[in-house]
Formats: sequence, C-alpha cells, structure tokens
Amino acid sequence: MSTLIEKPRFSCALAAQQTVLAIPGGIPVIHAGPGCASKAAGFAAFQSGLQGEGYAGRTHISCTNAGEKEVVFGGEKNLEQVIDGALKVLKGDLYVALSGCTAGIIGDDTAQVASGFARNGRPVVGVDTAGFKGNNYIGHELVVNAIIDQYVGNVTPSVKKGLINLWSVVPYQDPFWRGDIEELKSLLEKLGLKVNTFFGYESEGVSEWKDIPNAEYNLIVSPWVGLDIVRHLEKKYKTPFIHYKSLPMGAKATSRFLRTIGKETGVDPSLVERVIAKEEKRYYEYFISFSDFVAEQRNVLPYELYVASDAEYAVGLTDYLVNELGFLPYGIYVNDDPSGDKAELVKEAFAQTLKEYEDKLFFQADGGLITTDIEKRLGKSKKALICGSYWERCIAKDTNSFFLHLSLPISSEIITSSTYVGYNGGLRLIEKIYSYAFNRGNLSSRTHVE
Repeated sequence: MSTLIEKPRFSCALAAQQTVLAIPGGIPVIHAGPGCASKAAGFAAFQSGLQGEGYAGRTHISCTNAGEKEVVFGGEKNLEQVIDGALKVLKGDLYVALSGCTAGIIGDDTAQVASGFARNGRPVVGVDTAGFKGNNYIGHELVVNAIIDQYVGNVTPSVKKGLINLWSVVPYQDPFWRGDIEELKSLLEKLGLKVNTFFGYESEGVSEWKDIPNAEYNLIVSPWVGLDIVRHLEKKYKTPFIHYKSLPMGAKATSRFLRTIGKETGVDPSLVERVIAKEEKRYYEYFISFSDFVAEQRNVLPYELYVASDAEYAVGLTDYLVNELGFLPYGIYVNDDPSGDKAELVKEAFAQTLKEYEDKLFFQADGGLITTDIEKRLGKSKKALICGSYWERCIAKDTNSFFLHLSLPISSEIITSSTYVGYNGGLRLIEKIYSYAFNRGNLSSRTHVE
C-alpha cells in the first residue's frame, strides 16, 4: 500500500536532470508537466548547499510543459520540437531528454523521439524517468545507462592499462559531490592510475563517456548506488568491476581503500605503501596538534553519535567517527530507501568495520520518524553530535547538541568544493565538528562556562 512520508530526503527519478547537468556540456530536456523541473532543481541544487543552477539548469531547462492537450493527443511531437529548439539555442555536447509522470502515464516514448535525432548525427539521448520509477538515486542509474546504450553505443573496447571508470556519489543529491569525486580521483592518481570521473569540473566531459569501454576496470565506491551501472558495463563491454562499499574517510579507512584498490588493480605494493606512509605522516601530524584541544576541553565534547544520511555517508562517516575519533553510535539512519538485496549490501558494508553496532543501524526514509526516534534516544543528553539535514539541525538547536550538515535538505550553508573523503576530508571533519563547540555559546577559547 502507498504511504506518505514526512520530511523527505530525496526527490523523484526526474531529478536525475541534475545528473545530466553535472556532465560538462550536458543539457537536460524535460518532457513533463509545468513546474516539475523547477521543483526538482529547487530541491537538488538550492536545497543542497545552495550550489546554484548552472548553465542550462533550473529556469533555463528546456521543457515541454505537458498539459491536457498532450494527455489526450500525445506529446511526442511537442518533445521533438523542444529538443530541436534546445539544439539551436543551447550550446552543449550531449542532450538528454527525460520524461516525467505525465509522459510516463500516457506512454510517450522519449527514447524513440531521441533516436530520430541520433540517426541524424545529433548527440541526443532519451530516458524514461517518470516519478513512479523510483527516487532520484534510481533515476541517476537510469540516465547513466541510457547514455551508455544510446550515446557510447555498441563498440569494441580497446583496453587501456591503468584506466579506471569511477562511479560513486550522485551529483547534487550528495551535497559534497564535487569535492568527493575530486578527492577520490586524486587518491587513485597517487597510485599511478588514470581516472574517468564523468561529472564535475575536473571531468573532460563527453570524451570520457566515449572512453568508457576502454577502461581496464570500473570502480564503484558505494554500497549500492551505481551497482546496476557497473553490472551493465560488465555485460556490455566485458569490463570487470571492483565494488568498494563505503566512502573512505580519515587515515585508517583511506589507507585501507588504497591498499584494496592497489591490490585489485595490480599496482606495485611498494608504491602503495610509500603513498600511504607520506599521507599518514602528514595526517597524524595535524591530528596530534588537534589533540591539545581535546585534552583541554574533553569534559564538554560530545561522544554520542546520530547520523541521518544516504548509505554512502552513513557507513563511511560512522566508520571514521567511531573507529578514529571514539564516538559511540546511538542511531544511524539510512534514508536513500534501499530495499531487498540493496539493503543487505548496506548491512554488509556497515558490518565490515562496525559489526558490534549493527543494532544501531536503521533503514528509514520518513524524516518525521527519524526525528521522533532521535528525540526519544537523545533524552536530556548534552553530549551528542547529530549529523544530517536541516531537519536534524532543528533537533540539535532545540537540545543544544553539536551538529554537522551532511545530507539534503541543506539551506543554511554554502557548499562549493568541500569534502569529507580521504585524509584531507577527515581533517576537515575534525575542524567542522569541534568548531561547533564555540557556536553553542558555552565555550570560550580556554574556559567552559556552565
């Protein structure tokens, strides 16, 4: 039976328009009712750390604005005209037509319309992303696989030694996606690997997408999002994939990540260890300097941990905060709505480093129920760190708890290139978490005031 959820943390499949916008030169064209594209962008861009609309985004997105006429007579002709107009007006390298609920209900074939342009040499892809297909995590996978099938196409791979296709966070839905992808790429390049990232400012755009079949490996850094992509690529191009089930944060997890990837890709172990030794030396020198603050203010610092985010961050962040900073998890809420075998993958990822806390892991997409459970577990405690969205920020404010923005919606913090991934991300987390002590109003530079 269908249910309503309170305080949602994700959008519908159509919000995968943001996946297209994250591709340099990517232009989304929407076949949906009035307001759908704007609402999706408002949530996934502006409620994601105020990341902005970008070129051809939000108010500039081409849309059919399908209405009663299209419902009665069909809207494929209208979509064809809008795509033709977008090709003439908007400068891009890849145009992706995405259909919403209206088109999905009446059966308009977006891919068929797009194929007419593709046959004439135009870089146009069509994909059905009607809202009832699932959330925008699912929409992201649908869009990526459509681009692979319709744009990259059936080609014979010419495998390049050391080339990796990186699949990880969902652009915009992860508010730190730009920095996360850049940091993962940087870590892999330290091992001498070449990396296709596909999204963000460091990507070379459509040339990387055309290069997908030539990769030696596909690397997925995520418990479940992107798994359908790499399985599809394995079947289509016979490219093996490496599944790393959590985002590496801090020294222990990042060193473990580098050793695992190095072993899987055949990198010289001595090179891997040299990279780790250099990075850990720098990391722990900074970490030791931070320990002075902990020693002085230890009586007022938090140790209870609550996390509300998608699976990637729920696993990666909890691993770091528990196993390196000494927090105790009281409630870890996975809200990207994995089900069945996908939920089992999240449990497996969590158990790899946090097995003794499996009873603190919850799958909950309803933000209202998350709020109720946190408040119940929190009680009158003043020793909690709450990591999550605007909704959890309200709990932290009401209870004078520590807080860290981690997941959507985020409307009171600007995010550009920030990341909590890797060695640098771990240090950044320390700065963000413990600087909050001064924002609570009960801590001076040296004196705790009751």
